[in-house]
Amino acid sequence: QVQLVESGGGLVQAGGSLRLSCAASLRTFSAHTMGWFRQTPGKEREFVAAIIWSGDNTFYADFVKGRFTISRDNAKNTVYLQMGSLKPDDTAVYYCAATGRRYSRVIYSTEKEYDYWGQGTQVTVSS
Repeated sequence: QVQLVESGGGLVQAGGSLRLSCAASLRTFSAHTMGWFRQTPGKEREFVAAIIWSGDNTFYADFVKGRFTISRDNAKNTVYLQMGSLKPDDTAVYYCAATGRRYSRVIYSTEKEYDYWGQGTQVTVSS
């Protein structure tokens, strides 16, 4: 059974930084695109960032460009989301996800393209 476990969330002041981690039990982790999404109460889950299996192609939602960086360590089966210049609007539960496809160079930014999900980690940014 595939498990994705996020960590690193917490409370931070506006302008601060956090690094989220997502450890995957997926045996073929290094072959899958990984993504980060976020959700606030009453809203749809939204795409944040994604990185393809090789790590050499990334894609970001406009609202995080220049502030967040996604990366991965295939040797550790882990994907990261470095978040900087945080704003109160970034407050949300952050989820990592993995696609079922292997070795795709396409960046996926919609929920339906992801087959495996973590339980989420809360990020709260105070003003």
